[in-house]
Parts: sequence; C-alpha cells; structure tokens
Amino acid sequence: MILFFTEMWERFSFYGMRALLVLYLTQHFLFGSAEAQGIYAAYAALVYLMPVLGGAIADRFLGSRKAVTIGALLLVAGHFTMAFEGSGGREYIQYGGQEYRIEVEGRDTSRQLYAMVGEERVPIDVSPTGIRVSGVPTAAEEAQARSAASSQATVPAAATVTDPEAAAVPADGPATAVATSPETLADAVRPAATVTAPGALPALIGPGEYEIRKTVDLPGQATLFFALALIIVGVGFLKPNISTVVGSLYEQNDPRRDSGFTIFYVGINLGSILATALCGWLGIQYGWRYGFGLAGVGMLFGLLTFWMGQKWLGGRADPPASAKLDKKTLGVPREAWIYILGILFVIPTWLIVQQHDAVEASLLYLVPTVFVGLLLYSLTFLKGDDRWKMLAAIILTMFSVLFWTLFEQAGSSLTLFADQSTQMPSWFNAAQTQTFNPGVIVIFGPVMAALWVLLAKRGLNPSVPLKFAFGLILVGAGFLVLVWASKHFVTADFKVPLLWLFLAYFLHSIGELCLSPVGLSMITKLSVPRMVGMMMGAWFMASALAHIVAGIVAKSTATETVGGVVTNPQLALETYAGVFQTIGLYGVGIGFVLLLISPVLKWMMRGVQ
Repeated sequence: MILFFTEMWERFSFYGMRALLVLYLTQHFLFGSAEAQGIYAAYAALVYLMPVLGGAIADRFLGSRKAVTIGALLLVAGHFTMAFEGSGGREYIQYGGQEYRIEVEGRDTSRQLYAMVGEERVPIDVSPTGIRVSGVPTAAEEAQARSAASSQATVPAAATVTDPEAAAVPADGPATAVATSPETLADAVRPAATVTAPGALPALIGPGEYEIRKTVDLPGQATLFFALALIIVGVGFLKPNISTVVGSLYEQNDPRRDSGFTIFYVGINLGSILATALCGWLGIQYGWRYGFGLAGVGMLFGLLTFWMGQKWLGGRADPPASAKLDKKTLGVPREAWIYILGILFVIPTWLIVQQHDAVEASLLYLVPTVFVGLLLYSLTFLKGDDRWKMLAAIILTMFSVLFWTLFEQAGSSLTLFADQSTQMPSWFNAAQTQTFNPGVIVIFGPVMAALWVLLAKRGLNPSVPLKFAFGLILVGAGFLVLVWASKHFVTADFKVPLLWLFLAYFLHSIGELCLSPVGLSMITKLSVPRMVGMMMGAWFMASALAHIVAGIVAKSTATETVGGVVTNPQLALETYAGVFQTIGLYGVGIGFVLLLISPVLKWMMRGVQ
C-alpha cells in the first residue's frame, strides 16, 4: 500500500500538471497553438527518454529505492516551481498611431477579450472581419437602421382611416401622433452612437488596418522551462524504478505478483482521475498557480508516504553490492557525486527543452536509426527462434508508435479541441476532459481483464498482434467519431457537444486497454535475455518518438488566436475535423493491415503468449 499511495500521488502531480500545461502555454504565455503543442511534445518525449538513463543509474549504482527518493524530491521542486507563473505574455492592438493593451477575462471556454482604452476596459471580438467593439454598431449598420426606420415611417402599415381629423389626432391622444412622425420613429430604432472620441476604438477595425504586437515574459518563461526540466529529470529517476520496487516485493513465481501490479495500476489511474478533476478545476476556476500548486502538494504527499513507509519495504531494491557508493573521488563519496550530477543535469535539460524544434529533429532521426540497427542486428547475429521473436518484438514496437501518436493527442490537440471547439457545460472545463481516459480505465479495466480470462478459458484469447490491431482500430475510430460530430452535430457557434468528445476518449481508452498492458510484457518475453534492457530502452524511445510525431500532427491543427482565443471558430473546427479524419483513417487502415498480418506475427512469436 505504501507504493500504491506513492505512485497515486506521483501520478496525481504528473497528470494534474499535464491537464493544464497546453492551456497554460496558450492563455498565459500566449504561445501560438502550434508552438505550445511543440513545447508539450518535446517535454513529453524527454519524459519518456529520461527513464532510460535513470533506470541504468539505478541498476548500476543507486538501487531503485534511492533513485525513487531523489526523483520524488526533484518532482516536488518542479511542480512547486510551476506555481510561479510570472506576468505572462502581453498583446497590443496597434491602430491609427495608438496602441491598446488586450486583456482576457476568464480561463474557460467563455472567456472575453477586452481592449484597454485609457483606464476603460472595452469588450471586443476578433474575427476574420476584423476587431469589433462588442455591442456597438458600425457606421454601415447605423445607416441601415436609419434607412429601415425611414421606410417604416413613409409607408404606414395600415392606411385605412379616411377622416383627416381622425388621422391627425388618434383616439389614444396626441402622444401617439408624435410617435408616428418619421423623425421620432427613426430616433426610436436608432442604436447607440459609435464612439469616435480621439484615441477611442472605432466600432470596427477591418482586417489589414491593425497589427497585433506581442511582448514576452522572459523571466516567467525561464521559470516555466526550469520547472519542466526538474520534472523531466525527476521522472527519469522515479518512473522506471518504482515499478522495480513493486516487483521486488514478490518472488518471480509468486501468484500474488500479478495482483500486486494490478493494485499498483489502479493507483496510477486513481491519481490521474483525482488530478485532472481537481487540478483542472482549481487552475481554470481560480488561477494557474492553484492548479499547479495542488499538483505539487500531491507529489509532496507521495514523497512523505514513501519516506514514512521505508521500514515496510524491508531493504528491498537497495543498491547493488558492486555499487561501492562509499568510494570517494576528490574526497566526495560516489553516492554524493551521483546526486550532485543528477541535480546539475537539470541545467542542460532546461536548455534542451526550450529548443523543441531541435528535440523534434533529433528524435526523428535517432529513434528510426536505433530500430534499423536492432533489425540488422537481429537478422545478422541471431538465429532460429530468437531471431523471429526479436523481429516480432521490433515490428510490434514500431506499430505501437502509431498508436501512441494518435492516443497522445490527449495532452495537446484534443485539449485545445475541448477548449476551442467543444460545447462545455458550466460545471466542466477543457482541462477536466482528461478525466475521461483514467475514468474509463478504472471502470472498464477489470471488465476487459475478465473478458481476456474468459476467452482464454475457451481458447479464444486474442494474440498480442490482434490486441495491437484492435487498439489501433479503436484509437482511429475515436477520431472519426469527432469528424462525424463536426459535420452533423455542430452548434451555431461552431462547437460540438461534449458527449462526442467523451465517446472519442472512450474508444481511445478501450484501445489502450487492448495494447498497453501487454506492451512491456511482450518486450520482456520476446527479447533474448542479453537484450532485454536494450529492448526496454527501445520501447521507451518508441514512446518518445510517438510524442514527437504526435506534436507534428497536433501543430497541423493550429489556427490563429488572439489572447489565447481563436479568431475564426468555423475554420478551427474545420481544421480539427480535417486532421482528425486523416489520422483516424490512418489508424483504422493500418490497424486492419496489422489484423491481416497478425497470423504471421503470431507465428514469429514462436508460442509466446
């Protein structure tokens, strides 16, 4: 239970921050949607790459228990640093030699833009037709209203009175006669006059008549990236090693082993549900610092739980005997050097995460090169069943890249789709839509597990390649559901009902249950013993590559925003629908290809279940 609550709180902090991150980047720092999604992709990719290094350090020197401790400390520091949000970005309207600061009220889907005219906040709307002052008619609209009023005055609605005196003085008194004169009728329907005072905004500024100037909060951004670097390095130490501690509690053939990991998995998803619900609500409703601060509190609880539970771990997952942590270099013990260098490694990570384009370009070449190398090694140096099993593992890992590319839209394009193109009830917000996935996992995970057991008893349990195919088909189908909704269930303000986004997440989550639980197990079973560590690293690298490709896909959904608000909701919805249709069809299509070749892959697995 110590490890259950440690992991629950760690996942609470991680997913609480994740639910808010892209919204925070676009609304507070005013990054464009494409750049924000690129930053998120680089961050997520590094989160999956760093455990390769952290796991190696734990195996060789620290042991899993000490690695988890240093990782948790770095995560606490990172999440609390996220709460220092700075002043954020600023945007200004430049028009007619004047400059007007843009302010935004609210963080949910109904937020309002304002232009500061002196000390006055003037509500505005930005659209393809230009910048319009809310509620103030343009000169053309005023002229149209006068023309309509004049037409009504000169063409009476019912000219049936023939007595001139009766027509001049109606029965209900002279006041009515005055109201029917052309001048008075025109005044009655004339809208409020447009503000034309010097320095004031006109009712409408046409496209091309203004410019948007943006200022950057450099100290705030530096703090943000430093916090992300702390989290990346912290996850590197903690993520691969806490699972190792769980495994160390049981003997290899202990029948309680699978149950222990099941309880551990429930902790992961329980933390995810609580985090996305509570941090998402606090961050949107009361301020970013409160959402990120609560994530930090969650990680602090996880660290304290792990510390207080040390005595129940019974010395498991301690450093290996060969580590020689007391050996000194320059008078400093090896263990201290590892901690010092681990903390110092935050600095290059801080520099790297800011260069998201460079991270993207590097991984797009690095990871495929690694997979080509593994393929060539397997074909050249392995023989018999070992060769076929390794080839099957490599091929399935490459298919997993596509699944995670689509699935991991959740933290980027699907979050912005929820913010920009989904009709939200007043009690829910875009960040909280990320509760859908862990909620479905917690509810339907036991159902799916029972289904596999039932099918296995009847000799019908699908093979690993079939489960991978089902996962790809379902994740692709989830996006096609959103495409269908965007064409048939659109509201007047170009948004789809929340139900359709939930259905997409539901299909994605069932797909995850088909693929994710068997992924790492498949790697350990199919890899030759001397290459298990390398293949585990390749699996994490595949996940990192998937996040990079997911970022490229997500960036293609971006449209123009001002103050974090889309300027053309119709174009935004059409763009999302176009991209989602493409990746949805790819997911379903490649899933069916995998379905067709699954008998071959099953044969290559040589009886491994």
